[in-house]
Amino acid sequence: MAVLVERDHIGIFGRMNTGKSSLLNLLVQNEASIVDKTPGTTADTKEVLFEIHGIGPVKIFDTAGIDEAGELGEKKRKKVYQNLKESDLVLVVVDPSRDSFEYENDLIKQARENDKQILIIFNIFDNNDKRVDEIVKKYRVFEFYPHIKLKANNPQYRKDLIDFILKHYIPLKKEIPVIPFLKKNNFYVLIIPMDEETPHGRYLRPQAMVEEYLTRNWAYPVSFRLDLKKARGSDKQAKEEYERFNTFLTAITKRPHCIITDSQAMDIMSKWCPPDINLTTFSIVMIHYQTGMLNRFVRGLIEFENNDHAKNVLIAEACNHSRIAEDIGTVLIPNILKKKYPHINIEHNFGREFKNIDEIKRYDLIIHCGGCMISRQKLLSRLKDIEMADVPVTNYGIFLSYAQGGDSLFKVIKPFGIKVDNFL
Repeated sequence: MAVLVERDHIGIFGRMNTGKSSLLNLLVQNEASIVDKTPGTTADTKEVLFEIHGIGPVKIFDTAGIDEAGELGEKKRKKVYQNLKESDLVLVVVDPSRDSFEYENDLIKQARENDKQILIIFNIFDNNDKRVDEIVKKYRVFEFYPHIKLKANNPQYRKDLIDFILKHYIPLKKEIPVIPFLKKNNFYVLIIPMDEETPHGRYLRPQAMVEEYLTRNWAYPVSFRLDLKKARGSDKQAKEEYERFNTFLTAITKRPHCIITDSQAMDIMSKWCPPDINLTTFSIVMIHYQTGMLNRFVRGLIEFENNDHAKNVLIAEACNHSRIAEDIGTVLIPNILKKKYPHINIEHNFGREFKNIDEIKRYDLIIHCGGCMISRQKLLSRLKDIEMADVPVTNYGIFLSYAQGGDSLFKVIKPFGIKVDNFL
């Protein structure tokens, strides 16, 4: 199974024909992007994975020019500003031969509003580097940010560029452990119901990440395949499946510290998990690991519950897969919502692209998956837009736990040191 490496995101932004693609090629030392004098050569964002010694793995965005006119230009600008939101470091490429810099000013303004680190790259054409000092003094937009003069099409400037980035960029990574409640030499039970959607030959990413993290940190992950159909079947079937689970649990010589379950099995595990064993879900583990904002997802659900006029709910899942049978996003969660709120309107957002702020404002609640198949930056960008739209947001695992009652919600967030009483 491919592992998603945590990478710093570096975005290259500017007008058409300022040398953005040349700068990318200079940075990665190969022709990763097409370079041409024709305006609009970069039709869509080019993404390159690279490693910068001193920073580590990075993803570099080579974006389209923000000054292209027309309907197509507007579409490109939207994509560019989305890339900006997902960048940790914003490189603004400037042609100093220009007479005005309103587009650069707008880029910097957007970057500041999104709390991005900003570096200015003056790309020199026709030996016009003498204008740079004059421009920095005249246009205050450049005054407050480190800048460098270079020729992006000249390999001799690569070391200067790398040194400039290393000197001024401060990585903002906040290391969040996958399992913050891990205890060495303890057992952790992973509840994995394999259904028609489960791929052959591998675990899903959250399952694989949790198992690897536990093993690496000297704990003992033990997997149990739960038969959900039997557990939800007749009394006889449910009893047989419970006895199989209980036999498995009692066979572990040391009492497990926690059971981590697929969220769709919370209706079963909320009843079957013994009171002396902690319980949470893979989705909750992942959303906490990606954001560190578990409080916000609990608060969002409670805000929605207290909204007597709620009408519209968006279910957001950050991956695309063939959805069949009892799919969690298209079947399980909608069924629970419709049972409790018969007149609720439910919409979906699948994949890596997300709705804009104006569209988000239409919803009374957004229920998001664990976000394990998109980068942390992309997920945080979504949450920033949701916050600006002033819409409550919760998570699959939080929602499905709460659907089993307040006690279940309290139990699954307790391992993270969060108490439901803080929100009531």
